[in-house]
Amino acid sequence: MSLITPLKKAIGLGSARDGVEHWWMQRLTAIALVPLTLWLAFGVAALAGESYEAARAWFATPFNLSMASLFIFCAFYHGALGMQVVIEDYIHHEGLKFGAMIGMKFFMALTGITCIFAILRAAFGS
Repeated sequence: MSLITPLKKAIGLGSARDGVEHWWMQRLTAIALVPLTLWLAFGVAALAGESYEAARAWFATPFNLSMASLFIFCAFYHGALGMQVVIEDYIHHEGLKFGAMIGMKFFMALTGITCIFAILRAAFGS
């Protein structure tokens, strides 16, 4: 028999008030990725067999450049949200969880920025 009340057990274990926002952002990025992925797949398929200069010209148009950058941003943000859930659910040691979260966010941001930089460099030449 425990002398600790249910209220005492629940204090500090309640909602952090950001779970719904996280859930919505993951759903919104997933919905945004559907047309962006289709656009990118058909756009890249249309470039099959073309020269590098034709691909650069395709990426250099403002619409294609902005859509490709939006795809990269949404994909990496969606991936970071998903990895955050995996880390929170399966890493139980608080120190490892904190380190994994920082490392994952740093890696995703650095890789996403590198991808957008590569698209910009290909579009505007080097």
